[in-house]
Parts: sequence; C-alpha cells; structure tokens
Amino acid sequence: MKTRKTLCVIFLLLLYKNSFSQDLDKSTSISLFTGAINYQGDLNPNSFTFKHSNFAAGLLLRKPLNRWFTLRAGFILGKIEAADRWNREYLKPRNLSVVTNIKEAHAGMEVNVLDMAASRFTPYLYGGLAVFQFNPWTYDNAGNKTYLKPLSTEGQGLSQYPEQKPYNLVQFALSFGGGAKFAISDAICIGIEFSQRKTFTDYLDDVSSHYVDRNVLLQERGEKAVELAYRGGQSPGGMPQYPLHGEQRGTPSEMDWYYFFGLNTEIKLHSLGNLFHGTKTVASQRCPRNVSGY
Repeated sequence: MKTRKTLCVIFLLLLYKNSFSQDLDKSTSISLFTGAINYQGDLNPNSFTFKHSNFAAGLLLRKPLNRWFTLRAGFILGKIEAADRWNREYLKPRNLSVVTNIKEAHAGMEVNVLDMAASRFTPYLYGGLAVFQFNPWTYDNAGNKTYLKPLSTEGQGLSQYPEQKPYNLVQFALSFGGGAKFAISDAICIGIEFSQRKTFTDYLDDVSSHYVDRNVLLQERGEKAVELAYRGGQSPGGMPQYPLHGEQRGTPSEMDWYYFFGLNTEIKLHSLGNLFHGTKTVASQRCPRNVSGY
C-alpha cells in the first residue's frame, strides 16, 4: 500500500509539473521598456541616431499563443526634438526647431525565430498598428513655449488656402521591428528591441509643404505666426527676407517616422504573487484514501 501511495504521489507531481510548464509557456507577461526615441522628417532627414535622441519608457503585455506566436499590446511615452541647426548645411538658414511629446498605444503579433522553451533564447520579429498623440511646439524669440498648430504656419485652415487642411494631433502608424530575448529564469526574461513607426502625417515637426503669403498669415494669425513660420533672419548668416508665397518649406511627399531602441525587462504575471506572498502549496491534489483506512 505504501508503494501504491508513493507511485500516486510521484504521478501527481509529474502531472502538476508538466501542466505548470505548459501554463508557464502560455502565461501572460508584462515588460518594462526603457530606451531612446528619435524621429526622421523635414528637420532631421536621417534615420535613427543616438546623437539627438531622448529617453522613452513604456509597458508591454505579452500573451503567447504557442511557442512561435505571441500577441502583444502596450503603451509608450517619449519626446522627440529636432532643429535646423543640426540639419544639413543648405537647410540651416531656415532655422526652424520643434519639440513634441509622443504618447502611443500599440498592438500586434510577435513571431519567435527559435523555440524559447528549448533554447531559452530567441530573436523575434513583430508587426502591428499604433495610435499616437503629438502636439509640436517651439520657443519663440522671447523664450516662451509656443504650440505651432494654432499658428497655421503653412496656411492650414485659412480661408484663402482651402487646399491646406489642418492636421490632426492623433494619428495612426504602422508599428514593426525586432529584437532578441533571453530567459534568465522561468519567470523573467531580458531583451533588446528596435522598432519603427511609419506615420501617415508629415506634421510631427509642423513642417511639410510651402510658405504662404506673409501678409495673409499676419492678418489671419498674427505676428507670432509670421515669426515662427520662418526664422532665417534670427540666425547669423541667415536670410532675413521672408520667402515668397509657394516657396518650398518642406517635402510633403515624404511622411515622418519615429523610432525606439532599448531594453525590455519581462516578468510572468503569475510569478508576481510569489514575489510578495511566497509560493503556496496546492493542498487539493492528494491520493485518495483506501476505504479500508490504510
């Protein structure tokens, strides 16, 4: 009878361990992202660089469907900034600058290259959609923070230029990228990730198409709009004369991008309770007693 009970206990322990491992492979996790954000557009024609990047942070939920595919969703915050003084030489006389916070929510599918359960390491790729909010601003000549959209710097929303539509401050983007992660335990993974956002707006930096008539802009939006639409006369060697209506201010055929690069620290949600309360023994899994009482 003791042998029978021992075998029963061993069987239940193996069953519990196997089911726990399967649950662990498919259990939801939460990741803390910390890293850098950068942008590419009319004030920074280069792709991701660390030189003018800023700090970004976010949270990410992952739900594995199987060993290869994982659903993911999260949000991330960061700040992008750019200026013609860092731009290519022929654009420096324009002397524009911009700062904007990015608040993003995203969701997508992640595909592992290797079997994480066997190798404890895998590169991965992912793709999905993102929705983000931005609001470009700059400092005026007096050093005051000034939001740019209300100024209609390219005639957006002015009755004289019906083709110049105001841009929305909430936009969609394609989200895709890749990385690699390593399991340092059954509950914790660390990883590195690079991701890109292809937006459908050219106004992350409030620069897209052409200058509009100075007098019209002055009449409709005031001196501040004229001051911040063209700042060439405010820098050494700049051109003080305001550009003529229709002269190129940006490149409307190329939409803006932004990028993230950083570290993910991932923990399985089921293990959070163990961190604070300790592991509890499952008392309900027992061998049934023999009716004779042995």
